Amino acid sequence: MPIDLERPFVPLRIGVLTISDTRTPEDDTSGDLLEKLAADAGHEVVRRAIVADDQDTIEQTFRAWAADAAIQVVISTGGTGLTRRDVTPEALAAVADKVIVGFGELFRHVSYDSVGTSTIQSRAIGAIVAGTPVFALPGSNGACRDGWSVLCEQLDSRHRPCNFVQIMDRL
Repeated sequence: MPIDLERPFVPLRIGVLTISDTRTPEDDTSGDLLEKLAADAGHEVVRRAIVADDQDTIEQTFRAWAADAAIQVVISTGGTGLTRRDVTPEALAAVADKVIVGFGELFRHVSYDSVGTSTIQSRAIGAIVAGTPVFALPGSNGACRDGWSVLCEQLDSRHRPCNFVQIMDRL
């Protein structure tokens, strides 16, 4: 899609949330990857954390980060599968003002090229929470790359015909 180089680039302040019962700061490779991808695109990761696969904790974190003026976008990784402990989509849906249906659809379309029909097990979801775009990605590095390939243009103020940056003040 076209990038309008006459438009100014607007760097965003991003929160990266890893949702896992097993990850630590030392082995959070998906969180590391998302932080690098965001920085390489010109954005700043202003908050980073790991929380357990616990719906109440995830909901509280999504609400708190969405209400924090220092964070403009939240990207989480993990907890989007089908096992009993995977509750990220339920947590995000519980706090969402609006669901961004197209995000999950496009993520699975892109992911199909990487993992084939296994993408059916992904419940990647996007939503608006208290005026903040929040995107929940699966926990693998490959899924984070696929998710970023979907998000990078929408988080670029120069992307045409439209992008999230140009509507953020109206969310």
